[in-house]
Amino acid sequence: MADGDANDSGKSNPGGAKNPLLTVVMLLQFILTGAIAFYQYQMHVKMSSNQTTMDIIKSDLKNKAEGIDESSETGEAREEDGVLFPLDNFTANLAQGDGPRRFVRLNAVLKFNKESSEEEFKARKPQIRDTIISILNSKRAEDLLKTEGKNYLKEEVKAAINSFLVDGKVIDVFYVSFQIN
Repeated sequence: MADGDANDSGKSNPGGAKNPLLTVVMLLQFILTGAIAFYQYQMHVKMSSNQTTMDIIKSDLKNKAEGIDESSETGEAREEDGVLFPLDNFTANLAQGDGPRRFVRLNAVLKFNKESSEEEFKARKPQIRDTIISILNSKRAEDLLKTEGKNYLKEEVKAAINSFLVDGKVIDVFYVSFQIN
């Protein structure tokens, strides 16, 4: 009896058998870690496939250097060439609607006519950014979620910026990213 009492008090699991619950938990941990790694890889692939502002500018410069005109290949009328001017990312509050406070994240590229000077773009960049942020602050999320709202925003931004430019003129506005939260 004394020998049996000594073995029982020292170990509760005689013979070194593993706990099956521990094995199941470790297996679940490995599966979860693999799933997280797969999800992060998929997000990396998705993020790397998104076109950045620099990609747009490089492709436009490459097309100009090679003399490729995309509109002539499709048979559409050729639009006036211009100079691309990337803007930094915007984060602006939207006008208060019925729901919670919303904001917009926007990354855009402005296309100016050829006669525009780059010095004017750089000198007026704070004024351009302020104008765009002011316009965004006056918009509601419901207005910008529709395609017509985004197109109207482009026209409104063009008109507002052209009102204070001296030498240049905004021809078009390109959204590189547009997110409403």
